[in-house]
Parts: sequence; structure tokens; C-alpha cells
Amino acid sequence: MNDKPVNNRAWLMVLPVLMFVLFSSVIPTMTVVNYSIQDSMGVNNFFWNGDAWFRELLDPSTELGARFAGALVRTFAFSFTCLAIQIPLGIAIALCLPRRGWAVGLSLVLIALPMLIPWNVVGMIWQIFARADIGLFGATLTGLGLRYNVTQDPVSAWVTIVVIDVWHWTPLVVLLSYAGLRAIPDAYYQAARIDGASRWAVFSKIELPKLRKVLVIATLLRFMQTFMIYTEPVVVTGGGPGDSTTFLSIDLVKIAIGQVDLGKAAAMSLVYNLIIIAVCWIFYTAMTQLDRRGDA
Repeated sequence: MNDKPVNNRAWLMVLPVLMFVLFSSVIPTMTVVNYSIQDSMGVNNFFWNGDAWFRELLDPSTELGARFAGALVRTFAFSFTCLAIQIPLGIAIALCLPRRGWAVGLSLVLIALPMLIPWNVVGMIWQIFARADIGLFGATLTGLGLRYNVTQDPVSAWVTIVVIDVWHWTPLVVLLSYAGLRAIPDAYYQAARIDGASRWAVFSKIELPKLRKVLVIATLLRFMQTFMIYTEPVVVTGGGPGDSTTFLSIDLVKIAIGQVDLGKAAAMSLVYNLIIIAVCWIFYTAMTQLDRRGDA
């Protein structure tokens, strides 16, 4: 029997963090829950509305429900498009980076530079960059005879937002993938050389399985970021033309601030949050199950 006394003083070190999390997340969430079950008539004049906003939000036949469903489809499409591009591209770039020498540090710094730029600055840079008259990107495409106008053509606006996100956040996938590759012991590569394995065999049988856990983290981070994108499309396209780049986050702000409809906005934000949590949980559970089967 172990009679060693247990010292719980370490919890005192964690208590300030718990209090901060309580203040910064739980209390605002409860405020949103309070708004979601009420309706407002004028300033500080609220009355009970129950689950009416949620029923209207989840009913596609209503105006709010159709608006929410459209924004949800656009947001999912944007997220999956970005993931389908950034994950393979990030892995490919990481495989091309040097593993030794002075070029390693220089390469990683150059690749990480886009992530250091704030979201609103990225939007302003690309707003100018995508202009068809003076922007390098827009003027080049226009000079090639392509129909490109982010303010009038939905396809141009959509492609531009995807390109912005790929440019801004693929470095995160690159850095995570590179760290995972560097963690693979050299013994695996030596055994592959002895067996005469091809480059594809080394990647598919050694590198990709070892990167699985890193890619789960990268995919989860990128999904959450793309699903909550706001600043770049607001600055570059304003959510247009029409509603082609009006994602859930933008529509939520329009309802909360533009229409000052706090009840509908609160209900939408809660459903929005639950969707993110549910998708991340499903994806993480599926990937961990696959990882366990691969290790078995």
C-alpha cells in the first residue's frame, strides 16, 4: 500500500486558467443562449420566444431557414474545396523541402511568412492584387482573355477566395507535415533502400502512414478555420456578387449587426457552433479508428 500523501496544490496553478476560460467562453455562451430563446422589441425590451427561432432556422421552407441552408452549403463547399487542395499540396511541398543544411531554416521561414500576415491585411492585399485594371493577378488573367471580375462574376469571386485561403494557410499544413517527416527514424529509409523500394513505395508505405496523426491535426485545424472564414471574403468581395461568397459567418454578422436581430443571430450562432463541434468529432473519431486499425 502506498501511504505517500497526495499534494493537490498544483490545482491552484490551474485555477486562474479555468477562471479565465469560464469568463471568456462559458459566460458569453450563456448570454447567446439567453438571446436565442427571446425576441426583442426596441432597446432592452425582450420577451420569451422559446424554440421558435431554432424551428424557423432548421425549416428550409422559411426565409431564415432557406438563407441558413444556402449559407451552410456554400461554407461546406468552400471548406472541402480548400481541404482537397491544401492537404495534398502541403504534403507535396513538405516532401520537396531540404532535410539538412542551411537551406532548411531559410525554407521554413519563407514558407511561414504568409501565416504572419493578419487576416484583414491579407484581404486588403488581395483586394488590390485581384483588381482587373491595376492588380497583378486580375490584370494578368484579364490580359489572357479570361473573364475575371470579383465584383461581378461569382466564379471569379469564389476562385479568388479559395486561392487566398490556399496561399495564406497551406504553409501550416507544410510545417506540420515537415515536422512529421523529420520525426520518421532513418532506419525505415535504410530498410527501404536495402529492399530497393521505389519513391512511391517509400511514400505510401512509410511516410504517409507515419503522417496520419499529423494530418488529422492539420485537417481539423484547417476545417475549423475555413468553416469560420470571415475577414477575407468581407474585404475582397463583401460576400458578393449576390450571395455567392456569403458564408455562414458573414450571414450571421449581417443578421446580428445589419438587421439587429439578436434572437435569430443567437440561434444561428449556436447551431453554427454545434455543426463545427459535430463535424470535428465525427472526423476525429473516424480518423482515430482508421489509425488504430492501421497499427493493429
